[in-house]
This record gives sequence, structure tokens and C-alpha cells, in this order.
Amino acid sequence: MRVTHPLYQLMDQTPQGIPNLPDLTHPQELINLGQHFFIPLLILIVLIGGLGLVLAVFSWGLNRPNSKGTSFLREWEVAYSSLLQKVQQSILLLILIVIGFFFCSTLANRYHYWEQSKIASLAASVAGERLEQTAPRVRYVVEEPYKYYTQVDGKVVQVQETRKVDRFLALNRSDIQVNINQTQNLQTQGNNYKVDFKGVYEVTNSLPEYKELFFEISPPYGYTLLKNFRVEREGNKLNPVTPNQYSFPISLDPNQTSIFQVTYQVQGAPRWVYNAGGDLLSNFRLIVTANFPKADFASGIVPSEIKTEGQGTVFTWIFEENVSVANPFGVFTATESIKNTGVIPRLLMLAPGIFLWWILLLYFSLPLKERDLAIIAALFFAGLLALTYLSRLIEVKLALAGISLIWLILVWGLGTNIRTSLAAVICTISGAILPVLGLLIPYSGLTLSLAGLLSVIWLTVKNWYSIRFLSS
Repeated sequence: MRVTHPLYQLMDQTPQGIPNLPDLTHPQELINLGQHFFIPLLILIVLIGGLGLVLAVFSWGLNRPNSKGTSFLREWEVAYSSLLQKVQQSILLLILIVIGFFFCSTLANRYHYWEQSKIASLAASVAGERLEQTAPRVRYVVEEPYKYYTQVDGKVVQVQETRKVDRFLALNRSDIQVNINQTQNLQTQGNNYKVDFKGVYEVTNSLPEYKELFFEISPPYGYTLLKNFRVEREGNKLNPVTPNQYSFPISLDPNQTSIFQVTYQVQGAPRWVYNAGGDLLSNFRLIVTANFPKADFASGIVPSEIKTEGQGTVFTWIFEENVSVANPFGVFTATESIKNTGVIPRLLMLAPGIFLWWILLLYFSLPLKERDLAIIAALFFAGLLALTYLSRLIEVKLALAGISLIWLILVWGLGTNIRTSLAAVICTISGAILPVLGLLIPYSGLTLSLAGLLSVIWLTVKNWYSIRFLSS
């Protein structure tokens, strides 16, 4: 059964928006919304036209000469005009909330898509392409008997034969030095590694009789350029059995020990790891010098020593004897972790409710006209748009602080005097700034509760207590 690492699953997934949330950047969703809202819009137009027709009838009745019940009709006209004005504000507010919802849902989808793309890019840099060097092996071939059963003339017959099987000698000692420099990849706007590899391996022929041996080491997996690949034994260059193969025949008597050295330069992905293949390691030492900042060890195999040298870092792994490492280990370039994902999309999905909260506070605190409602809506949603994109560049709380200052300065002009301006500022703090802040920080419930309590206290003091400074 094949088990897939979660990071590889993230890499395989295509970034998507939030399911079942409308996105106005998709043409098909625009068509569907137009089809669903055509009938309600038609009904709304008929209602508005009917209300205008009734008002015209009332006006005509009042202007008729010698009309009876003028006082009664005039009272109804005044009441109807007041009702119509409130209905107009309610319809405008409903339109603003609906438009704001679709605006915020589209923005939340775009931001969610951007977050997914960023996470996928990070997963690709951590668990994607890599330069992986496998440990060398000293191979020999033995013949061993085996048996199988077959049918001959309808009878089951046992057949015994011999076959060739690969066996391997253990490495006595491994001393590896790796020097890594980081270069920019202009095509992918990422980084590449330039690696100088030098590995010294000690092998003892522990077989009781002479066998033909092969020293085998593969080039690093995932390279884009490999040069100066050289295998030496006691200072003498070895040649492979066949071209483009990395199997080198060696002659080693029983109990004889020899030293092999492997060197090369390679370029490739921004992650270098060493794969021991699960074999037991004895007298193993790996020193990786990363000549760039933000280097970190990969696969969770903690180095025996980590030392900083200038802008680079030296990682050392030392295993004395009988250590088996299942996963490849090495060095990669650490990236900034992505934290608090989904915070901005959650805020955007709840933004129409916050806007309604703010408008109701303002409505119960100072007189508002239709023009004021439209300006407040534009100010609120424009601030959210700026907050969404500024959060990609700077800390989101710092961006909110700047936007909140702009909100407070602008809503001061909503009032006609100091008292109403102060009321607008208090409503903005408790109805807009604190709820938005509450959805950006971990203590959302506490902050939203304080904002709600402040809003209720403000309305209570404003309407029930005769405080001269707050009274209109």
C-alpha cells in the first residue's frame, strides 16, 4: 500500500476557492445570479412604481378644488411620505448589504485562492524537487539454489536450479563533506543549489573467498547539471563497466581494506539530502556547509552539531555505529511559515453583518440620509478591500490601525456639531473597528463581546440618560 505524505497531497491539489460561495469573477456564476435575481428585481420595481402611483393619487386628491376630507388626506400623505422615506432607506440599505455580500464573497474567494497557492508553493519548496544522493554499495553476486514446481505429462514435478543473487558488503567508514552555495533561478523566480560533494568510504572484504566486487554509486537524483564526476581508489581513477553506468569493478582480496573517494559538482533543486537506504551506519560523518542564510536541516533528523559561520551554517551528523536512518536527511532553505490562514476570508464573509451593526448604531445615534448611507458603505467596503491586499505586504493589525485612523477622521465629518461627531466616532469604534479587530485576533469571542457591550452601553446612555454633552 502506497502512503502519500501530506505535503505531496498539498502539491497535487489545485488551488480552489471556498465551496458554494459566489465569486463574481466567474462568468457562469454571474449568469446564474442574473437569472435568480431577475424576478425579485422585477417585483421590487413594480412595488416602487406602485408606491409612487399611490403617492401621486394622494397628491392629486389634495390638489382638487373643494375636495372634502382634505385634513384627513393630508395627514395620510404626511404619514405615507414618512413611511416611504423609511422604505427608501431600508431598500437602499438592503441593496448595499447584498452588493457588499457579493463583493466580500468574491474577495474572500480570491484571498482563499491566494493562500492556497502560497501554501502549495511552500509545500513544493519543502517536499518537492530535491538533490538526493544515495549511499554507495559494494556488490557481489552469489549463486543460490531454489526450487519450483511444474507439470510434466500431467504430473507435478519439483525442479531445482540455481540463480544469481546480488549481495552487498557493509561500509566500514563514511566521511562526507558537502559545500552548498545558493543561486537564483531566473525561470522559476526561486533558488537553486550548487553543490560540491566529496565522499570518502572505507570497505573491507569480509568474504572468506575471492568474489568479483563492484563499487556502485549513483549520481544525485534530480540534478540539472552534473560535472567532474570521479571515483578513485587509493588515488587511482576507476572506470565504469559500461559507459553511462556507475558500477565500477574492483579487485579486493579477503580481509583486504581499501579507501574509495567520490567527487563531483552538481546543480539542482534547493534541497540536498543523503539517503542511507535504511542500512546500518558505522563510523559515519556528514558535514554540510550551507553558505547562505535561512538554512535548516531536513527530514527532522537532528544534526549532532550546528555551527554558524558568517551568513552560513555548518551541519554535522555523526553516527558511531549501528545506526539506521530510514528517511533521507540533509539541508534545505527554510521559508517563513504561513500562520493564521483563513482569517481574512472569515472576516470578509462576516463583513456584511458588521456593516449592518455599524449602520444601526449610527442610525440610532444621529440622523442619516440616503447619501450618508451610500458614503458609509463605500468607506467600509473600500477599507476592507485595502485591508485585504495590504495584509499581503504588512502585518494585518498594522494595516487595520491605519485604516481605522482614516475611518475615524472621515466619520467625524458625519456630524453637524461636536456632539454628533463624537457620536459617530464612538459608533465607528464599537460598531466597525472593534468587530473587525475581533475577527483578526485569537480572542475573537472576548473582543466581539466587548464591542457588543460597548455598543449597548453607548445606546443606553445616549437615549436614557440626560447627559448634556451627549444629548443632541
